[in-house]
Amino acid sequence: MKNNKPKYNQIIEAAVEVIAENGYHASQVSKIAKKAGVADGTIYLYFKNKEDVLISVFTEKMGQFIKRITDSINEKEDVREKLFVLIEMHFRQLSEDRFLAIVTQLELRQSNPDLRQQINKVLRPYLKVIDGVIEEGIQEDVFRSDLNRRLVRQMVFGTLDEVVTNWVMKEHKYDLVEQAPEVHALLTKGLSVS
Repeated sequence: MKNNKPKYNQIIEAAVEVIAENGYHASQVSKIAKKAGVADGTIYLYFKNKEDVLISVFTEKMGQFIKRITDSINEKEDVREKLFVLIEMHFRQLSEDRFLAIVTQLELRQSNPDLRQQINKVLRPYLKVIDGVIEEGIQEDVFRSDLNRRLVRQMVFGTLDEVVTNWVMKEHKYDLVEQAPEVHALLTKGLSVS
């Protein structure tokens, strides 16, 4: 499998940095190769084209992101704590990798419909994690049973996404993770039975 190879991982890490620093459109394969310390042609052993590099970056990083969040959520019993962990880890993981935050919040918002569709496919498992927390809260009578689950998922993800985007746009001038308790309080208050 290609993602078990060191050069593949080097290219992924280099691509995150190059795309964050230069923007997707100005990030030539040669720049990514140079940053990764590989020949230009080596990129094409692992990826079809630059678009494939971007999708692979998102797939790899999102897979790691979802696994960490899922593992941490599963350690909690209380659904409110699970929601807090999801929010806090979303913020923490992106605040710890500023290049990745720039790529996910700015560069993945491409106008190319095929690219957007592939990105949405990669995002689906994360949305299912959010769905699981919402559903558990409803089943345990912690969250309101009349909630429009799809809308709540959009609100939760959209809120987290917008908070991170604002942080990126403000050039990381404040602590993103410190926003987690207030975001959690606002979302929980809107979802809760009482």
